[in-house]
Amino acid sequence: MPVTTDELKFIATAARTLAMDAVQKANSGHPGMPMGCADIAAVLWTKFLKHDPADPAWANRDRFVLSAGHGSMLLYAMLHFSGYDISIDDIRNFRQLHSKTPGHPEHTVTTGVETTTGPLGQGFANGIGMAVARDLMAAEFNTPDNSIIDHFVYAIVSDGDIMEGISSEAASLAGHWGLGKIIYLYDSNDITIEGSTDLAFSEDVSKRFAAYGWHVLKADGHDYTQIEKAIKKAQKVTDRPVLIICKTRIAKGSPNKEGSEESHGAPLGPDEIAATKKNIGCSPDESFCVPRKVYDIFAARKKKLKRMHNAWKKNFTATVRDDALARWNRYFKTPDIAALRNKLPVFEPSKAVATRSASGKILESLFKELPNIAGGSADLGPSNKSFVKGFSESGKHKMGRNIHFGIREHAMASIQNGMAYYGGIIPYSSTFLAFLDYMRPSVRLAALGRLHTIYIFTHDSLFVGEDGPTHQPVEHVASARAIPNLNVIRPADAEETKEAWLAALARSDGPTMLSLTRQDLPVIARESGRGAENLHSGAYVIRECDGKPDIEILASGSEVHISIAAAEELKEKKIRARVVSFPCWELFDEQPEKYRMEVLNHGTPKAVIEAGVRMGWEKYAGPHALYITMETFGVSAPAKVLAEQYGFTKDNIVRGIIEFLGRA
Repeated sequence: MPVTTDELKFIATAARTLAMDAVQKANSGHPGMPMGCADIAAVLWTKFLKHDPADPAWANRDRFVLSAGHGSMLLYAMLHFSGYDISIDDIRNFRQLHSKTPGHPEHTVTTGVETTTGPLGQGFANGIGMAVARDLMAAEFNTPDNSIIDHFVYAIVSDGDIMEGISSEAASLAGHWGLGKIIYLYDSNDITIEGSTDLAFSEDVSKRFAAYGWHVLKADGHDYTQIEKAIKKAQKVTDRPVLIICKTRIAKGSPNKEGSEESHGAPLGPDEIAATKKNIGCSPDESFCVPRKVYDIFAARKKKLKRMHNAWKKNFTATVRDDALARWNRYFKTPDIAALRNKLPVFEPSKAVATRSASGKILESLFKELPNIAGGSADLGPSNKSFVKGFSESGKHKMGRNIHFGIREHAMASIQNGMAYYGGIIPYSSTFLAFLDYMRPSVRLAALGRLHTIYIFTHDSLFVGEDGPTHQPVEHVASARAIPNLNVIRPADAEETKEAWLAALARSDGPTMLSLTRQDLPVIARESGRGAENLHSGAYVIRECDGKPDIEILASGSEVHISIAAAEELKEKKIRARVVSFPCWELFDEQPEKYRMEVLNHGTPKAVIEAGVRMGWEKYAGPHALYITMETFGVSAPAKVLAEQYGFTKDNIVRGIIEFLGRA
């Protein structure tokens, strides 16, 4: 039997009471949004959302994104009702240490949470990324007669989400690509923390999204019939995304705080909660009360969803067979790195090559070997070497493995996160390293969410040259290294770049950033045992000296080859210099202490050579090392002139070390 209006009201009321009580018990949180959107959630979860609480990883489940992550109690309530692993005690433990119900939804903490949200606009763009991944999977596995992947992406987005620039970027892309089966329900309650949205927001959202290429519908967000009809209409639109503008009242049901900013980010208080419960037909004396009837409604829904899932599995087994099944399984496995290494290009020392160019050649091979790798650039494909000829590409109302993001770095990174949340696809993105700042919030969330994302950042240092300090990223590698769980790899040459790619592909518990050069670099001739595969240890001795070293030079990226050249000249001056290629701090920190002690050779004076700020190197070299780094912005000039100006030359390194050791 269909869920009735009275039953929907029952569910919405239970969600409102849980939100009020959980926030009050925690003495922090956001009750207003869950109370305002409870009616929307009741309709969506009982009549439309396709999922299976017994198998949260079902590949063809609908994805639901709570972009307005501050309203997390709404999502926790619906997951609890649906039968996910969230008990009423977990609801009582809202926002407490080691809780399954943290203040904002976290993908790695709570089963059923599809994306980590909270910073507004992120969920909006993540959902677009999920649709991109869905369409790439569908193109690979659907047949003209049978659709294995055909689900919807739903989201609840807020006024704050709509205001954020990242949402504008992502919405523009979604409309341009003609992504269908995206249904975003806009909680238009006209309230932000400071008061009415009229303070800073007066645009016509309907016309704005229509201009982006979205289909726009409207509904009363508290009228169950209107909400249901709007979603049904939206489901019929398959050639573009849909925004349903739902007019709502924040803290719906609260006699004194409904429609007020006071309900946004603070508990309602015991007296107001009691008055609200009385107003919406609940006992003021009961807390965390979910009537048996609510569980019964969702139990019946759960059985229906299980039948839908079983029918899909039967169809999948009959359709995805033999070679197709082998491909499907490959999509969801970590690549065989040893086998993949043999398929990648080999770079000989006879010819210098920029690491960005080496990366491009490697990516060409990866596209052939890994059908599930996909990504693109923020309008810098030719410079980043991130476009792979001969493979499908995105465009007006089409999607492909080569994705043109346009000049939208922040949306690019967040869409990439959505693709990674989706699973199966290994997404990469690319731009100049100086533009990491436009992407940083999304990169941070990828690290927090342990997403398998790969970032190609080229033009990685002072040696960008004539474009000047606006494009010379002197501080960006250090700022990236400050992000927990982000592997930052700055390879010394083309061979290390190959290993950097392999390290990024092998990692399944977080993102990896490749910091690559614009300028050509020598391919370093290596002795036996000092090959580029040592990059996977984070740091290794690339040039040993005879006997106990007088100085140990730590360098990364483009500064490694000049450090080796300096060591050779120092040898002629009877100074024994050992050179360590140090491409990745994070990988090095994972190594056994014995290995780290051997590489760092404690007690030996250190020199650090890196064309970026010194910050953080003290951990490995100590405060009294010789630092040839950048502590100012650069200037516009040719790269060779800049090397002389700022000391990144063999002669300056030699001179500096001689003075440092007191050998002058």
